[in-house]
Amino acid sequence: MSRRDRALVGLRGAMGCAVAVGLAAGGCRGQTGDNPPILLERNMYDCERYNPESFSRFFADGRTMREPVPGTVAMDRYIYDRALATGLTEDESDYVSAIPDAVVQGFRGPSAMLERGKDRYRIYCSPCHGLMGDGKGPVGCKRDRPSDPCESYGFAPLPSYQEERIRHMTDGQMFATITHGVRTMPAYAGQIPARDRWAIVGYVRALQLHDLGEVPPLPGEPKR
Repeated sequence: MSRRDRALVGLRGAMGCAVAVGLAAGGCRGQTGDNPPILLERNMYDCERYNPESFSRFFADGRTMREPVPGTVAMDRYIYDRALATGLTEDESDYVSAIPDAVVQGFRGPSAMLERGKDRYRIYCSPCHGLMGDGKGPVGCKRDRPSDPCESYGFAPLPSYQEERIRHMTDGQMFATITHGVRTMPAYAGQIPARDRWAIVGYVRALQLHDLGEVPPLPGEPKR
């Protein structure tokens, strides 16, 4: 290789090093400014979106809010145990008679399950069914104190948990009622996970036994 060729190779190497150093220096943060960053590809920043309940010209039905693909199951809501998930027996011929053992074990005992059930019941159920399950919650009764007589707002009266029909209802049927709703009662499967729904069933049973005098008063429960 001649001296001239060696000089050209050295010059090209020096220029390559200078370019690399310049690119590395350009990657440093340096001073901040108010100007927007330079982006070569903005498709992920300028993608179109739809407002809820708005009209779409793309979909044939004109709706922007799409339903999940048939068969889609949320990962945190899938339960392999049929009885635990639905309240039905394995062959779906009847409701299970009692709360599945897996639920009680998941709460590490009935006491923790009842505490959770009381907490969820007071949030989701007591506004209509009342703190003691008498069907006289603040949604349907107008009164200043729980001891005052119930003055109806005009809603259809709710049954008491002490009715024979409800006391003899299986735990699985009560769970299914919370899950799917009945008459004017909406479904609560979307708001309450399955294990918490079973905990509410257990707490309703405790309220029934408490009202019959078969168990001592529950901690923190109002007295009649």
